[in-house]
Amino acid sequence: MRPIQRLLIANRGEIACRIIRTAKTMGIATVAVHSQADAQALHLELAHTAVNLGGNTPEESYLQIEKIIAAAKSTNADAIHPGYGFLAENADFARAVEAAGLIFIGPSASAIEAMGSKSAAKSLMERAGVPLVPGYHGQDQSLERFQQAAESIGYPVLLKASAGGGGRGMQVVESQAELAEAFDSAKREAKAAFGNDHMLLEKYVLQPRHVEVQIVADTHGNYIYLAERDCSIQRRHQKVVEEAPAPGIDPALRQAMGEAAVRAAQAVNYVNAGTVEFLLDSSGEFYFMEMNTRLQVEHPVTELITNTDLVAWQIAIAQGGTLPLCQDQVTLHGHAMEVRLYAEDPDNDFLPAAGQLSLYREPALGPGQRIDSGVREGDAVSPFYDPMVAKLIAWGETREESRLRLLHLLKQTHISGVKTNVAFLQRILAQPSFAKGYVHTGFIEEHTTDLFTPNQPLPPLFWQLAGAAWILSSPPQISFEDPHSPWAAASGWRNGSAREAKLRFNLNDEVHSVTVDAATLHNTHWRENMLRYQEDNQQRELCAIRTPQQLHLQWKETLYTLTLVDPISQATTEHIAGGLTAPMSGSIVKVAVEVGQPVDAGDLLVIVEAMKMEHSIRATEAGVVKAIFCAQGDMVSEGTILVEMEPNS
Repeated sequence: MRPIQRLLIANRGEIACRIIRTAKTMGIATVAVHSQADAQALHLELAHTAVNLGGNTPEESYLQIEKIIAAAKSTNADAIHPGYGFLAENADFARAVEAAGLIFIGPSASAIEAMGSKSAAKSLMERAGVPLVPGYHGQDQSLERFQQAAESIGYPVLLKASAGGGGRGMQVVESQAELAEAFDSAKREAKAAFGNDHMLLEKYVLQPRHVEVQIVADTHGNYIYLAERDCSIQRRHQKVVEEAPAPGIDPALRQAMGEAAVRAAQAVNYVNAGTVEFLLDSSGEFYFMEMNTRLQVEHPVTELITNTDLVAWQIAIAQGGTLPLCQDQVTLHGHAMEVRLYAEDPDNDFLPAAGQLSLYREPALGPGQRIDSGVREGDAVSPFYDPMVAKLIAWGETREESRLRLLHLLKQTHISGVKTNVAFLQRILAQPSFAKGYVHTGFIEEHTTDLFTPNQPLPPLFWQLAGAAWILSSPPQISFEDPHSPWAAASGWRNGSAREAKLRFNLNDEVHSVTVDAATLHNTHWRENMLRYQEDNQQRELCAIRTPQQLHLQWKETLYTLTLVDPISQATTEHIAGGLTAPMSGSIVKVAVEVGQPVDAGDLLVIVEAMKMEHSIRATEAGVVKAIFCAQGDMVSEGTILVEMEPNS
């Protein structure tokens, strides 16, 4: 046994906060590390001490092995927990931690290496008798070899980064004509994200389910699986909704997948918590995808149905302890669901968003509800890291109960300052097919009509209620000690006031004029961030949160942020005609054109990388490149003009 007195968490955001909270319950002191961009982050406040790694990008901070080891030594830490992402599945990091005399809370470097290469892992799994998807995972990395393999397997195929995860370096290719460009893009993205551009190719299974099994193993040779999770609801190959147990999985299939997952772990002498991911087709056949040699983002749903704390298990195992349960003692209780709350714009191809959380209000938690977050109101969502803001999790006796509890959590979550997927997540949970458990990895694409609502003008009632909410929530000019004074009332009544009020609101850079009459004020009441009003002889209510400069008003699933216009200070902004702008803050990866070059509609102009994802800026019409305002390596802000085009006459 090697007791851990002080633990350094080599990560940030919600997972750093989550690990710190468990460590504290175990009486273990914690050390946080951070970049300069995270100098005011929540995980620093929760930890006992913090070390500044410097820099802003992951390469300058959270991926600096030597700096993290030095931070652990300078703070007398006994162990390092990598969380997930960054160095969590880096064998060199695990080896360096152990070489420094510290405990690495995770598997051995050899196990990470064995499973870190998807190509090598598939060969191992083949020998261990774990079923595989047809594909190519050889050493010949030429485009010609991949073209031959794709023709042999048959399109569509899936390109995957061998060292990757989280959808990075992954592309679906529908035909041979698309392969060359996709191959180049996937390799470039893999190199940027993982420092390794080795690729593999698989048959793309149509409408599969993504089902993964949580395994845990100790240093005494004990292995167990803690049921499975369904992670089929995805966008860009990244998970959006996760649940456990997976809908429709019978005990026989659960056992078969669990035992296959254990065989996979035993093949590499795995120790600590890990996840074996499978594709499950409509006939009930399952295929090995990969093994994640770390804690998963979605681990809370497993914790809720098994009454466990996987981080506590990880720490106990790293200290030399044994598993607290054997396989026949694992019991499942109810159902759990989790959604990942991202700063992104679902209506604009899920482009990540960066900016300040001018409003961040989490709901009060009820039975079976949990929130894992790493931000506070006023914090910034940085363009340097993954845009996940929080995880909302709900448990229930049944799947339906957990779904309804999670939907309630989302409805009571209010965020402004950056675009988020809160409304989109509500639409997923409310979608009838999802409610019935009919899920697969193409679910979002199949239900675009239900999930992506076209932009429609807000009705006149919205603007009337917005004006009423602004007036009613405005503090009186004079404070009154008597709470019963009519001048202190929030009813809208003012002695000698005009019969109507005229206001102008700015919403998404558009100005809307609103006239609020006395009748509207008479029929509305504002109390504690809630606006009550009468419609069709029924009393209804809306969330209406007032900050000094803004009103946040919820309409259906969306929270709209309105700013009262001051006509004196209102200014206009000129734009370069024909200019193409950056859709998000990020760095320029590639400039594909030159000044004077003719281009056709759809031609690639610039590639922007933000939050570890590449985004292509393409010509919207045929023309000539008139000017270029960026270069490879530049950092640009959202809305920055990148290329000016002169359309063909």
